[in-house]
Amino acid sequence: MPSSFSFQQVDVFAEKPLQGNALAVVSNADALTEDQMAAFARWTNLSETTFLLRPTSPDADYRVRIFTPQRELPFAGHPTLGSCHVWLDNGGVPQDKEIVQECGVGLVRIRRDGARLAFAAPPMVRSGRVDDATLERVTKGLGISQERVLDSNWVDNGPGWVAVLLSSREEALAIRADYSALKGLNVGVIAPWTDAGAEADVEVRAFIGDEYTEDPVTGSLNASLAQWLIAAGKLPQRYVSSQGTVIGRRGRVHIEKVGDDIWVGGEVQRCVAGEVWF
Repeated sequence: MPSSFSFQQVDVFAEKPLQGNALAVVSNADALTEDQMAAFARWTNLSETTFLLRPTSPDADYRVRIFTPQRELPFAGHPTLGSCHVWLDNGGVPQDKEIVQECGVGLVRIRRDGARLAFAAPPMVRSGRVDDATLERVTKGLGISQERVLDSNWVDNGPGWVAVLLSSREEALAIRADYSALKGLNVGVIAPWTDAGAEADVEVRAFIGDEYTEDPVTGSLNASLAQWLIAAGKLPQRYVSSQGTVIGRRGRVHIEKVGDDIWVGGEVQRCVAGEVWF
């Protein structure tokens, strides 16, 4: 007989519902097989679907598995905050002041900051200079000349990010990606807002080459961009990132460096709640 599981769909990095990045979350999912999880993620067809599980580490409050419609991810940012929100909404009580999530990259710390949740950015698994051949592919796929790139870096904390820094928000918003040229690459673009009295400090865009799509709001990319550009002295230790503008979203990501940690935060809105049957 089919079994039912508690289900929520939430909107992450959104100050109001339907402005951020949607996430499907299935709770108490220990009885599900990996094949069932992957099939449900394909069916939801969201950028990510997560499954809340009992932790295997005594230091963790819960464990999460994160699936795109194509594959499982070791870590992703908006699934981390959305999953934590649902775990708390289900009555989860952390062992300490911070919440500890177990996932493919290990243990991720999360804190509550008023209406926001924020995760401590995990270390990058790849950083440093982008080789000439990859940068050529990136600029071709973005439809820009290499002269327009102020800087570039690998900023991979799991999903494989490579990033470029442009001079203005207008340049970033004008990009229309050629995904066939970006195949095999996940590319982040960041550029400053220059308007007086701007409501954000930078604009971010995230292009997923293998999926031929732009991600609405991306916690993992914002995390590694902050690690790169704050360390390089090109961004302040506290700023607000805007993302999703071109595709009709209004994502807001709050970045803050505290000691050695970079915290990546935003609000989570509950949009759908019910049961799912397997």
